[in-house]
Amino acid sequence: MDDVMRKLWIRGTGKLKEVKGQGTTEYAILVGVLVVIAIIAVVAFRGKLQELWDGISQGINGL
Repeated sequence: MDDVMRKLWIRGTGKLKEVKGQGTTEYAILVGVLVVIAIIAVVAFRGKLQELWDGISQGINGL
């Protein structure tokens, strides 16, 4: 009976490790997608961001 329980325990803990690794992979993919979206947004709004940055720097220099 102990042998059967031991095999079930090993199988169960093995499945938990797979799920944990899968979650980490999903988070890595999510972070990668967010980085790509951020890069696309910066490239798409480059002109407006430059205007905003120039306005902020002029305001700080005017102090």
